[in-house]
Formats: sequence, C-alpha cells, structure tokens
Amino acid sequence: MRHRPFSDPAVAEVFAAYPPTLRPALLALRTLIFEVADAQLGKGGLVETLKWAQPAYLPAKPRTGTTVRIDAVKGDPDRYAAYFHCQTTLIDRFRELYPDDFAFAGNRALLFERERKLPKAALKHCIGLALTYHARSSRC
Repeated sequence: MRHRPFSDPAVAEVFAAYPPTLRPALLALRTLIFEVADAQLGKGGLVETLKWAQPAYLPAKPRTGTTVRIDAVKGDPDRYAAYFHCQTTLIDRFRELYPDDFAFAGNRALLFERERKLPKAALKHCIGLALTYHARSSRC
C-alpha cells in the first residue's frame, strides 16, 4: 500500500519510531483518515501535525471538526488507538452506533489490535463525524 508523503518531518519521525510490527497498522489508519478527509473536506482540507507528541489530524478550516489523534497504546505492543476530544459526545455516539465493532477506552478512544482487521466502514463514519463535529453542531 502506498502512503501519502508526510508534510511535517516531525510526524514522519514519530512514525519512523513506531515498532516495525505496529507501524503498518498505524500507517493504514493514517491513510483511512486522509481518505475520509479528502471525501468530506476536499483535498488539502486536513492538517497533519503533532499534539501531545502524537500524530494529529484536524480540519484546516477552523470550527469544522475536532482533532483525531492516533498512537500506539503504551505498554501493549499489539494495540493502537484513535483518540478523540474527551469533551465531545463523539465516543458516546460511536458506542450507540457501533457497540460491537470497537473496543472503547473511556470517553476518548477507539482501540484496535494489530492482527485484527479494521472495521473500515464503521471507522470511516466515526472519523467523518469527528472531522465535521463543529460544522454539524452549528447547523442545529
């Protein structure tokens, strides 16, 4: 699988530092985030940066959506996660929509196992909800 080039060298360094066994899964998750962003925000609509030393993805246009961060799960070499802002209702919504598709960590993360296939359709929907969180809530 071919991955989008990194625009931020600091993000590239973080990915290079991931264990080789986990790096492909995190790169696949990164690719999925860009696919959703391209479809919902248009090309160039997503910013890739670091927040709390984790790869972070947020809409370029302010007040559109909330940040999605990804990282390895500390202390578990086979797990990784997508983190969402804990003061949103996103994880509660994901639990309602997809109670059996994900493992959840409190009100902030979806957890994944390296050897298990990602539930791509459900995950794309969740990422899309995050990247458009503020735009949707301002219409109500």
